[in-house]
Amino acid sequence: MHAAARLDPLPALSSVAARAVPGVEEVDAAAGTVRRLVDLGAGPVPVTVTLAPDGATAQVAGPGTPPDGTDAALRRLLARWFGVDDDLDAVHAALGADPVLGPLLRTRPHLRVLGHPDGFEAAVQAVLTQQVSLRAGRTLGARLAEAYGRPHPSGLRAYPTPEAVAAADPVTLQAVLRVPHARAGAVHAIAVACADGLALAPGADVGQVRRALLALRGVGPWTADVVALRALGDRDAFPSGDLVLRRALAVPHARDVAAAGLAWAGWRGWAATHLWASVGYAD
Repeated sequence: MHAAARLDPLPALSSVAARAVPGVEEVDAAAGTVRRLVDLGAGPVPVTVTLAPDGATAQVAGPGTPPDGTDAALRRLLARWFGVDDDLDAVHAALGADPVLGPLLRTRPHLRVLGHPDGFEAAVQAVLTQQVSLRAGRTLGARLAEAYGRPHPSGLRAYPTPEAVAAADPVTLQAVLRVPHARAGAVHAIAVACADGLALAPGADVGQVRRALLALRGVGPWTADVVALRALGDRDAFPSGDLVLRRALAVPHARDVAAAGLAWAGWRGWAATHLWASVGYAD
């Protein structure tokens, strides 16, 4: 399945690689590929996405490949994960004259907002990355996947389902993750909420999901905003508490980031993406 949409592959690959859970997701920057298990409607199957300036290609191969509806499912995956259906002309029209974002858009005119193929995984990894490095968050995710995920004949491991983590004993879960009680509790709470029907996918009501997440102990605004951006596809989500955004804007407090974001209302997911790229992937 090929999506002929211009994109900037380097920041996308770098961002995915920085967050990829070992064993669950494999990134080959030289080849421009990301490989992982994705549920396309008939259970997890191995999918390889290749990113290039002229578009994204997704292929399914190996045991469990669904025989019908694959192309349509892969198209939806590319749209959800790499934003291939977004209208970049509209983004440039809205933000191109902004004194902060205009130069960034001209530097990376084909940069797209990244999502995630698994909303539960995106939410849990956001919690596990709070107040630690991305590398540490990946390590914690690998521990969770090793304990509660399932191996696949492809050699990949499926990230745990909400039901698997919800069924885990909280004390055992904390011992597996080796994190403070509050953080393990937040992971378990998200799993219980998702197992009980909280949908973390595009099309979900952003306000309702945000309220549900913030009602869980250990889940704060930054995590809720990241979930809105990565899992729900909210293009106005803006994690104003993000340290990298603070650095990119050269401001001292989260409230300063939020204040700057007022000028980009309606498009703040794009603002965050360009600001992150300007710091994380500077030329």
